[in-house]
Amino acid sequence: MTHIPVLLEETIAVLNPKPNENFIDCTFGRGGHTRVLLEKTAPNGIVIGLDLDAQSLESYRAENIVDARLVLENINFADIDRSEAIKRVSPINGILYDLGMSSWHIDDSKKGFAFSKDEALDMRYDQNDSVTAASLVNSAPAAELEKIFSEYGQERHARKIAKAIETARRQKKIETAGHLALIVSRVITPAQKNASLARIFQALRIAVNRELENVERGLAAGFEIVSPGGRMAVIAFHSLEDRIVKLKFRELVAQGRARLVLEKPAAPTESEVASNPRSRSAKLRAIEKIK
Repeated sequence: MTHIPVLLEETIAVLNPKPNENFIDCTFGRGGHTRVLLEKTAPNGIVIGLDLDAQSLESYRAENIVDARLVLENINFADIDRSEAIKRVSPINGILYDLGMSSWHIDDSKKGFAFSKDEALDMRYDQNDSVTAASLVNSAPAAELEKIFSEYGQERHARKIAKAIETARRQKKIETAGHLALIVSRVITPAQKNASLARIFQALRIAVNRELENVERGLAAGFEIVSPGGRMAVIAFHSLEDRIVKLKFRELVAQGRARLVLEKPAAPTESEVASNPRSRSAKLRAIEKIK
């Protein structure tokens, strides 16, 4: 499936890129937003694309001619202040965080992100991390799994599902997305099955990759890097991420260090949702650093 960048027009509008300005795409993915940033910042603007998943960057390089003004770096955006590429570029006129998972991860990564595919239950963006989704569901106590499903997935059947996993893994180790989906399906009614599976897989992905912690660290570090007058735009896809963004932006505004670019978060239009259902829950927030 072709990756379709979410809220593309709205994001470019709030970042307001101009010729020769420099930007950071903290979640490069398949480069959908970056392509437009490169067009708008020609002829000399630089765009730095960060991605925690080295495999995703390798795949992009293999399939595309990389623009000379695009610098790709395999790094967690939570560690943006350690980026070697960013240290060599100044000023930084804008930063984008698209917190949604790339379509590539679902369709082509073979890491078990989708409950509809019987792939190895991995879910790591960074293959150097030791914790996989499989290791988590096979070793974490039922109480811990319940907490993950409840807090990160907001799944009301969290306890029932955690108990089912605990029982199933005694008989056979859970190693694939298909096996986990089957276990969950057995304790959830058919009408609720797909919604519960989506929430369980989301919760595991967040836990494995420490996504909420990364958002907090990445936003704080990124604000220190963006130049005065520069903008930060964040696209969030679930309420937990969006709450972190909202509170951080509110704090910066209250401190007199930033102003809101959007009084209310932008959401996808009906036509965008129709053409790209994965955009349904997206919210875009943006601030400008005060000079």
